[in-house]
Amino acid sequence: MSIVRYLTHPQVQIDPAVPVPQWGLSPVGRARTEALASTDRLARTTQIIASGERKAIETAEIIAARLGVMIEIREAMHENDRSATGFLKPAEFEAVADQFFAAPELSVRGWERAVDAQVRIVREAEAVLARNRPGDVLFVGHGAVGTLLFCHIAGQAIDRRYDQPAGGGHVFAFARETGEILHGWRRLEEMAL
Repeated sequence: MSIVRYLTHPQVQIDPAVPVPQWGLSPVGRARTEALASTDRLARTTQIIASGERKAIETAEIIAARLGVMIEIREAMHENDRSATGFLKPAEFEAVADQFFAAPELSVRGWERAVDAQVRIVREAEAVLARNRPGDVLFVGHGAVGTLLFCHIAGQAIDRRYDQPAGGGHVFAFARETGEILHGWRRLEEMAL
């Protein structure tokens, strides 16, 4: 059985003066990723597919260097487009994110609609998996679109109750051949499969 994992980048260096897609990993996020890369948990991974956002690329690079695997960057795997609001303070961001998931067919404050982001991330994942290459696949991306992908694979309606816990650096896994969810969101330190 081939395992497909979707890993969200861990903690980032927040800088309101820098566009969010250009944020990099914080020292904590980098250390968490390096700790994962030093284990054998991803040893069967033959493909690493990353969003084009800096934090996802940095996460993927750390893991790819350990495994000796090339990274494929797919720009359309980016997080839901929130450029209409730019940086939001945490409490305001959480409130808008709640609305994003609660009303998936509406654009909340100019954000990309959840239904559109879901179509985009599912299309990207399916294009990669259609190649049917041997080995496990690791997607490295973001919380909101990762949750939208999870909902699709699990056959669930878009709902924030399926969102990763706060903080980033979580992973879910499914069987490539059957689409069966092997486990929901887990901290990357708790990834067993």
